Amino acid sequence: PPERSPPPPADFLFKFLVIGSAGTGKSCLLHQFIENKFKQDSNHTIGVEFGSKVVNVGGKTVKLQIWDTAGQERFRSVTRSYYRGAAGALLVYDITSRETYNALTNWLTDARTLASPNIVIILCGNKKDLDADREVTFLEASRFAQENELMFLETSALTGENVEEAFLKCARTILNKIESGELDPERMGSGIQYGDASLRQLRQPRGA
Repeated sequence: PPERSPPPPADFLFKFLVIGSAGTGKSCLLHQFIENKFKQDSNHTIGVEFGSKVVNVGGKTVKLQIWDTAGQERFRSVTRSYYRGAAGALLVYDITSRETYNALTNWLTDARTLASPNIVIILCGNKKDLDADREVTFLEASRFAQENELMFLETSALTGENVEEAFLKCARTILNKIESGELDPERMGSGIQYGDASLRQLRQPRGA
C-alpha cells in the first residue's frame, strides 16, 4: 500500500478532558469520536486514557488532544493532575442514572478550580439510546446547563448521535473565544497551543 502522507500541521492544539462519574460511557464517547464505532467491551478506565483527532472547525484545523479520566473515586487524585491546562471538557452523566447527574456539581467544581475558570465545558447526557430507562429529563438537565453556563447535548456513544457534535461545539466555542480575544493561547496553562510556528509570527502585532 502507498505510504500515508503525514497530516498537515494543525493551526491549533486544544487540550480536552472527558470527565464525569464511572459508568457514564466516557471512554465509549472518546472511542466513538476517534474510531467512529462503539466500543463493546469497555471496562472501567484505570487512571487516564488518551486519544487525539484533527478536526476542521470554522475553516481552521484543530488537533484535539483528549484525556479520558477515570470516574472512580479512588483515581480522583491521579486524574486531578490532568486537569491542569485544559481548554475544554465534556462533562458526562448517564440519562438513566440520577446518581451520575447529582454528581455533576462536584465534577464541575473540580474542572473550574483545577483546570481554569475559563474552561469551556459541554454537558453531555449520554446513553440517549436508552430513553425508556431515562431518570433525568432533557429539560431539567438543560436548566442545569443554563444556570452553570454550560453548553448541553444529549449523546449516544452507541449510535454515535451528537458525539462528534459535542467535541466540535466545544472546539468552536474555544476558537470563537480566541478570535474575540477572550482566551489567550500565549497564556500559560490555557490548554491551547499554536500548531505551527509560522502562525505565531502572523499573530505578532506589526512592528513588534
